[in-house]
Amino acid sequence: MSVSAPARRLVSKCTFCSPLPIRTIQHQQRRTAVGDFFKRGTSTPKAENETTKSDNPILDEYRRQNPDTPAPQGQQTPQAMPQQGDIASSSIFEDERRIAAQRERDGGQQDGEDGTTTVGGVQRNPTSIARVTQPDPNARERWERKKVIQMIKNGGRLSKAQFIKRTEREHLVKSHNMKTSVKKLGMIARQIAGKTIDDAITQMRFSKKLVAQEVLKQLEHARDEAVVMRGMGLGNIASADGAEIVNESPASNNVAATADGSLEAAKALQAPTKIAIQLKDGKRHKVEDRSNIYIDQAWVGRGPYGQLPDYRARGRVFIMRTPWTSLSIVLKEEATRIREHAEREAKRRKKITDKMWVPLPDRPLTTNRQWYSW
Repeated sequence: MSVSAPARRLVSKCTFCSPLPIRTIQHQQRRTAVGDFFKRGTSTPKAENETTKSDNPILDEYRRQNPDTPAPQGQQTPQAMPQQGDIASSSIFEDERRIAAQRERDGGQQDGEDGTTTVGGVQRNPTSIARVTQPDPNARERWERKKVIQMIKNGGRLSKAQFIKRTEREHLVKSHNMKTSVKKLGMIARQIAGKTIDDAITQMRFSKKLVAQEVLKQLEHARDEAVVMRGMGLGNIASADGAEIVNESPASNNVAATADGSLEAAKALQAPTKIAIQLKDGKRHKVEDRSNIYIDQAWVGRGPYGQLPDYRARGRVFIMRTPWTSLSIVLKEEATRIREHAEREAKRRKKITDKMWVPLPDRPLTTNRQWYSW
């Protein structure tokens, strides 16, 4: 007789194969009031100097052998007072406060007996500084003597280069190394050379080249440096301030009241006049303000090469040389262009007039009579 039920059902119904339930031993503490009453006298209070046991057996053994050691108390260390807020270091008021504090600090201190001076709260020895700034004092003395002799020979007259340096402003700026090649950055340098600083910034702002954004930041930085350090591009501001001072003075108002049109004539003289000049490359250029900043020169310089891995097939790795290039620009004012245009025109006219043939000297007749003198 065959059994129709599956074998796993028979095994599950077997009582010997089923696991027995495990019962945990329950312990309940029973306390009565009578038992607690009789046990009150048996418990001894802890001594004051008895230390509490900790989970560290080595520490407990040390405390047992050295009972005189005071137990560490859980006192909290006093917290320091929070620092008060202050203005940022880039604030425009920070420079004035720092300069005032430095003057107060330097004003109360005097030079030391050994010749040391205090500059910015730091003691400096002029003798040690001179060893670096003047490694050869005798050569410097000879050079200064030679320059004094040249000045006396020239009678105090300045050369053309010295006169230009004293009358015209210029500013040289060199950028950091950019991750581009000399060929790519050279095209941008030729693009902005000869343009005004505002036109060059506009060109870089809408340029599609990747390095144009870095060049834009360098141009803005160079413009700000030229204005702050060299005072370039402030012609209109200075003339406007002078016009306001003249117009607000009572004497000028009285003159304007007595003589009609004098104030308008003064304003017309102070108004910027447009000057049409011809550049070195033959292009026509109109100058509205002599103090406008333009890019006179722009060139690139090759920097150090970097290294970049080039992963190839079969586990090979080549090392590529990534170029780095810097950009240098020279900023000048439009007054320089006007002077150069005048020099070229004078040279051109002199060249024409020198080659002109005159049969007789062009001078007035001094002995003009009605009859012959011979």
